[in-house]
Amino acid sequence: MGIAAGTRLGPYEVVAPLGAGGMGEVYRARDTRLDRTVAIKVLPAHLSEKPALRQRFEREARALSSLSHPHICVLHDIGRENSVDFLVMEYLEGETLAARLEKGPPPTEQVLRYGIEIADALDKAHRQGVIHRDLKPGNIMLTKAGVKLLDFGLAKAATNVVAASLASLSSAPTQTEPLTGAGTIVGTLHYMAPEQLEGLEADARTDIFALGAVLYEMASGQKAFPGKSQASIIAAVLSSEPRALTELQPLTPPALERLVRTCLAKDPDERWQTAHDVGLNLKWIAEAGSQAGMPAPVVARRQWRQRLVWAGLALALVAAAAASLGTVYYARQARELSRTVRAALPPPENASFGTIAISPDGRQLAFTARDTSAREMLWVRALDSLAAQALAGTEGAVFPFWSPDSRFIGFFAGGKLKKIEATGGPPQTLCDAPVGRGGTWNREGVIVFAPDVTGPLHQVSAAGGVPSPVTHLSESRKESNHRWPTFLPDGRHFLYLAFGTGEQAESNAILVGSLDGGEPKRLVDASSNMAYAPPRHGQGGHLLFVRQGTLLAQPFDAADLELTGDAFPVAERVQQRPWTGAALTGFSVSENGVLVYQPEGEDSGGRLIWHDRSGKKLGALGEPGFYNNPQLSPDGKRVAVHSIDPQARNGDVWVFDLVRGTRSRFTFDAGMDTHPIWSPDSSRIVFAGGRKGTFDLYQKAASGAGAEELVLESQVRERSSSWSLDGRYIAFDRAAQGGDDLWVLPLAGDRKPFPVLQTSFDDEWPMFSPSGRWIAYQSNESGQFQVYVMPFQVNAQGQLLAGAGGKWMVSTGGGTQPVWRRDGKELYYLAADNKLMAVEVRETLTSIEFGAPKALFDVAPWRSPRYYTATADGQRFLVVGAEQTGPPLPLMLVMNWAGELKKK
Repeated sequence: MGIAAGTRLGPYEVVAPLGAGGMGEVYRARDTRLDRTVAIKVLPAHLSEKPALRQRFEREARALSSLSHPHICVLHDIGRENSVDFLVMEYLEGETLAARLEKGPPPTEQVLRYGIEIADALDKAHRQGVIHRDLKPGNIMLTKAGVKLLDFGLAKAATNVVAASLASLSSAPTQTEPLTGAGTIVGTLHYMAPEQLEGLEADARTDIFALGAVLYEMASGQKAFPGKSQASIIAAVLSSEPRALTELQPLTPPALERLVRTCLAKDPDERWQTAHDVGLNLKWIAEAGSQAGMPAPVVARRQWRQRLVWAGLALALVAAAAASLGTVYYARQARELSRTVRAALPPPENASFGTIAISPDGRQLAFTARDTSAREMLWVRALDSLAAQALAGTEGAVFPFWSPDSRFIGFFAGGKLKKIEATGGPPQTLCDAPVGRGGTWNREGVIVFAPDVTGPLHQVSAAGGVPSPVTHLSESRKESNHRWPTFLPDGRHFLYLAFGTGEQAESNAILVGSLDGGEPKRLVDASSNMAYAPPRHGQGGHLLFVRQGTLLAQPFDAADLELTGDAFPVAERVQQRPWTGAALTGFSVSENGVLVYQPEGEDSGGRLIWHDRSGKKLGALGEPGFYNNPQLSPDGKRVAVHSIDPQARNGDVWVFDLVRGTRSRFTFDAGMDTHPIWSPDSSRIVFAGGRKGTFDLYQKAASGAGAEELVLESQVRERSSSWSLDGRYIAFDRAAQGGDDLWVLPLAGDRKPFPVLQTSFDDEWPMFSPSGRWIAYQSNESGQFQVYVMPFQVNAQGQLLAGAGGKWMVSTGGGTQPVWRRDGKELYYLAADNKLMAVEVRETLTSIEFGAPKALFDVAPWRSPRYYTATADGQRFLVVGAEQTGPPLPLMLVMNWAGELKKK
């Protein structure tokens, strides 16, 4: 059917034909209402003549019209005029990818750019339930603005099984246009997935197969499944593998070859499962400066050089072990060692070790390391290599753990649980984990992890999904959180650490839980991560944990879940947290007897350092120490700070006098006293003290004279955060079942505290604005901590007014620890990348506005939960920074740690 120029279809006037295909004829037309050029597609008769198919098509077209994406051609309208059904679409100038490919394959950088844009468009549509089903070069337009996908989602309306038509295709010549047998299918054989050809239901993975075929053709200039007849094409799609891209184009990046082959897997379950993952991998290939982007010959040469280096290292290991001298590096022969060999592993240059995890096969070490700019990343080092490799895309990573096959690493970053291949590649986000504290991975693809510093353990699929609780906090044991899980060999039971609260609670302990539920079994008192070491050298299995700085091993029957002997020391002076005396994943052990641990050094702690707004260091306050929560007094003359005694394992509030240059102890209790805040006139200090089994609020004269006064007593942990400038209220956060909540304590009237924000998330650090009309705080409600501001309005009786207004998210990309400038014209916070940010604030009596966050300087923080305060004018900042008193400590490597058990 042809339509003459000048014909009107509703308000659209046909101008000229543009082309034709299996889905109809396309014309350039003018929208007479809006005076714009559009493209009109007239639908084929097999759609228009059948009311049921036409109605289904209209439903799909309406769904497509809801898609708004820069790489999807916009559907403006759908209509019917004199028995002619038509679509009105965005008019595009450019050429189709099919036309471009007639000139030969584009450069690799263009292939990657086009692929990223196509994958992004597919991801958008798939998330809204729309599948293309006819993705091919002819439906991909190349414009100045980038790729545009045509006929998106429309093929679905006409799709039916192809099985009934296969017999008629056996000798039919090859077609490059869609097959449109009456009531059969719409699609082009070269790009159709096996499940389409077999008459099965198509889903998003069907489009991913077609994307793989398109990428293959762009990269090589040839079709992935060529054939002289339709039957031969079908046979190739169903049973043949395409030629290697590197055979056709030797400079193809090996990572692109692997990505395309995964897209073209015959079984949908073996393909990439989402277009989002395909796009991430394409971006990584485009951005990577490593062998991911190298041509195969270069990679082969590098791998050959590496094999030579590793062979030399293996010989060096034998010599070093025989002489028992120098630093030793693990080689594959280590699993055959019959005696114990010890060595030291230095950190990467200009960096220091964070948390560590040895792979189950004992061949690789995953660790986090922080460089001098305070950037922390995930690294991997093969123990038969002299160098470690940083994994791109893992900024902010903490607490790595391995998959059971030693191929993947799980870790936490940006409020998420993620995984990444040990060889590199784009990280994949699995689920939310606001403040992750350890994970473990079994052979059935289940990950058990601690998503936060409070609450129970959760489980989630290693492919990602919605996590669910797998343990519960015991009220009788007054447990506050579970963390550091590790699976036992059966893959159902797992060890974990249960933290109690208060002096009345039972001590922290290692327990055994199960994916099947039931009551956990208590094993041993401990406050560290733990590991299970399988039987070796005729000895049984062992439970490893740290107590008072000593790494202990205790015989443990993993089948009966029973300790079978006494604990004995394996290593002395293992690093512990000065805050609690607990080991912070300070060691890791492999299945074949490789032990790695962090030795405790002469750690002098952090340093209180003054900075100007540019980050320039202006000097230090006092001596190095274990500081937390510095708070500058409103008059600017003193600093109150929480200081830890690492030997006594307790903390007190100390006060620095900035005028006299002295430091004096403010609290003297044997427990923890922390979170000091000043009264507006600088005469008193309120702090959180652990006097009665949990943290209550106390106050005392800032001079130190007189007795302490109990301000607020509760059965749960409370942390003082700010004192309003009018002196009427104290803001604090309180531990709750779902997470911390924000509360306010009036200092007049009945002095009854009231909540200002109660959610199922962690809402912390409430800070009154200088005007007293707003509260800034941090919350992980979005999946990572951000800084928010909410109104604070009370009536004459001091009661909170409900519905006083909404809230504003001030930070972008993560933020914690809000601090107001004294005049209220700026708000500061710490970004997720450890930059100190400043936000301009414009406030009236009834409203508040915020400018864009601006970075002031990078902060190199120490291990302090809260580590800065600002002067009243916002020109200087006192930061608890890292104090490096010597070279970074190495890790200690023990190969065949159980080799000495016969001597025990």
